[in-house]
Formats: sequence, C-alpha cells, structure tokens
Amino acid sequence: MYLVYKYFLLSLFKYGNFIDKLRVFTKGGSGGMGYPRLGGEGGKGGDVWVVAHKRMTLKDLKDKYPQKRFVAGEGANSRVSALKGSKGKDCEVPVPVGISVTDENGKIIGELNKEEDRLLVAEGGLGGKLLTNFLPLKGQKRTIHLDLKLIADVGLVGFPNAGKSSLLSRVSRAKPVIADYAFTTLKPELGKIMYSDFKQISVADLPGLIEGAHKNKGMGHKFLKHIERTRQLLFVVDVSGFQLSSQTQYRTAFETVILLTKELELYKEELHAKPSLLAINKMDLPDAQDKFHELMYQLQNPKDFLHLFEKKMIPEKIMEFQHVIPISAITGEGIEELKSCIRKSLDEHANQENKGYHEKQLLNLRTLSTVVQ
Repeated sequence: MYLVYKYFLLSLFKYGNFIDKLRVFTKGGSGGMGYPRLGGEGGKGGDVWVVAHKRMTLKDLKDKYPQKRFVAGEGANSRVSALKGSKGKDCEVPVPVGISVTDENGKIIGELNKEEDRLLVAEGGLGGKLLTNFLPLKGQKRTIHLDLKLIADVGLVGFPNAGKSSLLSRVSRAKPVIADYAFTTLKPELGKIMYSDFKQISVADLPGLIEGAHKNKGMGHKFLKHIERTRQLLFVVDVSGFQLSSQTQYRTAFETVILLTKELELYKEELHAKPSLLAINKMDLPDAQDKFHELMYQLQNPKDFLHLFEKKMIPEKIMEFQHVIPISAITGEGIEELKSCIRKSLDEHANQENKGYHEKQLLNLRTLSTVVQ
C-alpha cells in the first residue's frame, strides 16, 4: 500500500503544473541572396536568443508556444536599391531566471542567472556574397534543453515530514500542501520572509530527500539540482528523529543531520561551502527539550558518536552550522529568532563577498601599478 501511494504521488509530481525541464527546437534564419552583377551582399539571417524574464515560467513558455519551435527571420536579398541586404529578425525564447541551457549531447551552452541575461543558441546564416558565389547559407538548427534550477536566498533541506512546508507557511505567505505523511511536497514551493523595514528574503521549500538521493532515488536530482542555486541552506530536522516507513530504519535527529550532510556531499562537495543553519523542529512535542539537549551535545562532540555509523554513511566533513535554533512550526516558538538568524547570516555572507571583491580589485590595481612602474 505504501509503494502504491508513493508512485501515485510521484506521478502527480511528474504530470502536475510545475515544469522544470523543457525541450525546444531553434533555427537561425537563412541568409539573403547576393547580387552577382553588382557585387551585392545578402543580409545575414536572424539569430535565436534565450532571454531571462523574472515573471516567466517554463509552463508559461509551453502554454504560449505549444509547438516549442523558434525560428528567426531570413536575411533580405541584395537588390539594386539596397546592395547590402538587411539582417533577418532575431527570435527570442523567453525563459525564467535560473535556467541552464544544454544541447542534445548534454553539453552546457550557458546559464541565465539574472533578468535580461541573453544567450545565443542558434546563429543565422551568412548572406550570399563573393566568397559563397553569392549564394546564402542556411541558419543553424539546434534542439536545446532548458533546465530550471530555482534561485532563492534560502533552501530548506530535510527528510520528508521534517516540517519544512509548515515552516514555510509560518515564515511567509506561501500556502504549501501540509499533511502528516511523507512526500507531501512534490514540487518546489517559494515564499518570501517580509521584515518590518521591508527587506525581503526568498525561501524555497524543496521535495524531501531520502537516503540514496544522490543516486537519484526518490526525488533525487530533482531536489538536489535546485539546492545548488540557493545562497544559503536551512536544515530542518525533527527533534524526535525520522522514519520514512515501517520498512525503513529509524534515524535519530543526530543521524538525520549526518545523513543529510552525506547526501549533499555525495551529490556535490561544493554544497558544503554554502552558509548553513539548523532548525530543530517540533519542540512542542513531549520530551523535546531533553532530546534537543542530547542533540546539541552530539553536534558539539560528533567524533564521540561517529563510530556508531557505517563507514560509508560518515561524511568527509561534518557540516558546520552558523546558528542552531529550536523551533515549533506549529506553535510559532523560535520563529522570530530563526528569521533574525537567517537575515544575520545572509548579511554577513554578503559583507564577506563584498570585502573579497574589494580586496581583489585592490590587488589588481597594485599589480597594474607594479607593471606600469
């Protein structure tokens, strides 16, 4: 019964409204004819560009262009009144911010990380001229894959039923599906934390991981690819531990933290470099305080407990959390402190990036000064 229910939920994810991948056909315009008698040159064919827009989604793109074909205009022919033919009209593929564009072989063509970023995906053909015997060239044909990786300030990381959706609804106006069974979150949900001085921080609640996610088990890479594009990670862990089903092993809160860390490490080690916070959820439950104190001791002395794990489950590097905050997404306990810590951490990280940038610029100026001397 559990497996039937799991596959039903996964089918909802696959066929629901959220789209994070799309395959489209693009073709640059053909060049225009040259004019042999007068040495006239035909116009170049138009190009196809992928352009990022904030209010666009891949579903919007699919609905607006169901054929998923984007063909640029042809270059104008050379003629007596205009020996140099005009360029064909460019074609734009509107996509959301946070798109990775790959070709049919999986090679990355480029990424669009902010509004109005542009990427040339299919070039128009040259117009006819002397070198081509005045015959035009055809435009480039290319089938491309648009792969969305969400961009958010904070990405919620946790196993199913950790309370991520409840937390998102508590800190923002987002209305994710919330229930007491695993795999509630089948598609990424976005919310914004609003502060009294009008500062906004975006938060992404992502489908819950399971052990083996790095091997693409469960939501697997559907989850992990999105988390690459968040500035900061917020681990959400049930203080009582976690058990996916009656057939799977029970994990304590400490084991949960270790396993989440290992999954991220196995997928991409660079994720360890992201600033991370840890929210210990469900502090409203009986015995929560005792379990929380036990967890804090384990986190402060991890080497004393790692011998209890199988070697393959132990991460190379234990995740270091800038803040550990006990919360209850149900009662609201610790939520204001959590929001404050999230902002503080993001501000500190931004200041470090700015400091690093200015130091690099200063070093470049000193290097240039030395060369001039």
